[in-house]
Amino acid sequence: MTTSRQRVAVITGASSGVGKAAARALVAEGWQVIGVGRDGARSAAAATEIAQAARAGGEITMLRADLALFREVARLAREIAARTDRIDLLANNAGGMAAGLVMTDEGYEANFTGNHLGPFLLTERLLPLLACAAADAPRGSVRIVNTSSDASEMIPALNLDDLQNLGAFSVGAAYCGSKLANVLHARGLADRLADSGIVAHAFHPGTIDSNFFAQVSPETRAYTDTLTKRSDAQGADTLVWLATSEEAGRVSGGYWMDRAPRKPNPLVDDAATIDRFWAASAALVAQAGV
Repeated sequence: MTTSRQRVAVITGASSGVGKAAARALVAEGWQVIGVGRDGARSAAAATEIAQAARAGGEITMLRADLALFREVARLAREIAARTDRIDLLANNAGGMAAGLVMTDEGYEANFTGNHLGPFLLTERLLPLLACAAADAPRGSVRIVNTSSDASEMIPALNLDDLQNLGAFSVGAAYCGSKLANVLHARGLADRLADSGIVAHAFHPGTIDSNFFAQVSPETRAYTDTLTKRSDAQGADTLVWLATSEEAGRVSGGYWMDRAPRKPNPLVDDAATIDRFWAASAALVAQAGV
């Protein structure tokens, strides 16, 4: 899908892995990409690499932010708004898996916040820019894409009264819950944005051979080392397809893998669960007061 103007993408987690590969692919198609990374040096190196792929006016700008900290998410949203008045794609791609319970200095569990609550707030703050792009773009061409995982399928339930799982914390439940939250978020966005022309999707990229597993526990690493891994570009392929293909613009709220629909956790099809999940997420974000 092409338009007469340069398209703008915001991609979190763009300093490595799937995010960097997606940024590289989009600048090669002439997009203006605003990438987000947590580590300054790694982000700078990624920007240099991504810029080498730019074609037809494509360009990359890297911003730094830790999505596990609400104050940094709020600052990031302001910085993005200072650089552009419209966004065609928001790729909530950044994510990680902690080795244990880590509380941020704002009083939140870092894993769940970085994987879901931070992106939830960032999406909310950037919706005006997405709506601006949608106002004069073909319906379905402005998109939000959440990078999830098949871990979202492995958890039977979410404690909607304790989304951060602080009452019975485990690393596995925290990660699986946050990845399910990515899919629930996309489905909730699809419902709430149905009249705007903005579509939202989530996808499973497969197990990627990247630095994602650098901080996980030894037990988790022992398991993930047995899995067949994909390259960054293979993992990013569905993200780029969801961002640009005609087919992905005709539907919303999907969960995908390899450019094809994938059956999500049954909770994703429960409207009451999504409503309670949305309210609980919004309440946690509101408590931060940013």
